[in-house]
Amino acid sequence: MPIDAARALAAAPRVREITWDHKDVRLYHLGIGAGVPATDPRELRYTLESRLRVLPSFATVAGGGPPGVIRALSTPGVDVDLAQVLHGGQDLRVHRSVPVRGGATATSRVVAVHDKGTAAVLVLRTEVADADGPLWTDEAEVFVRGEGGWGGERGPRRLSPTVPSEGAPDVVVERSLREDQALLYRLCGDSNPLHADPGFAARAGFDRPVLHGLCTYGSVLKTVVDTLLDGDVTRVRAYRTRFAGVVYPGETLRVRLWRARGDGVVRVRAGVVERDDAPVLADALVRYD
Repeated sequence: MPIDAARALAAAPRVREITWDHKDVRLYHLGIGAGVPATDPRELRYTLESRLRVLPSFATVAGGGPPGVIRALSTPGVDVDLAQVLHGGQDLRVHRSVPVRGGATATSRVVAVHDKGTAAVLVLRTEVADADGPLWTDEAEVFVRGEGGWGGERGPRRLSPTVPSEGAPDVVVERSLREDQALLYRLCGDSNPLHADPGFAARAGFDRPVLHGLCTYGSVLKTVVDTLLDGDVTRVRAYRTRFAGVVYPGETLRVRLWRARGDGVVRVRAGVVERDDAPVLADALVRYD
């Protein structure tokens, strides 16, 4: 079979040096939809270098280069068709605030291969540290259609009993996305043709190019920070989600937020307004100080 789980898990870690500066941070923020209205002081925290703060989800693109999904596919023992690959989920833990500019060492390896029956899921963990110690750890879950069924472990189901999952949300926010949102976000380093080439998107089973899951991921985290944390990006400690569906550029996200019974956790769900709230993010949690 194209995925040799034992070989992928045994592969040596891949180490790379990464750097970033305020230009990379501002481009990322614009790529997820920041800067509207352009003169709003709350938006200038994301776009003006003299006031700049780094949304923690920037960690998923820091240093440029291919995203975790693509890096997972270059692991020994993994040989699959890119058109059958989707981003299944993302888990980010922030150990310290992400600086506006920096350099660090990123160490990545496949730490799990799950058998979902009709698909396989690879989990690529990347640990990033600079001279002062750990900065962040992220895990990308790579969903490969048609590669399951070999009898492996299904993997954990991520749910949290501490946050309400039913009932009316505490907050509902709508965020409009640009028609060229995916083209702009691609400049952060993810050049997968699924997000730009109509022909490739059709081969993957979509009507047209879809938005990057990590673009939705970042846009939703910004919504949480701006709505519940008064724009203070340094309070975010962790953020995880499962990608439950696709977003097309130009659509509107409806983001629902449920606060925990106590401080420090919020559950998030996001859907698409124009498609009867078709789900795009599920089982999402943001932990904060």
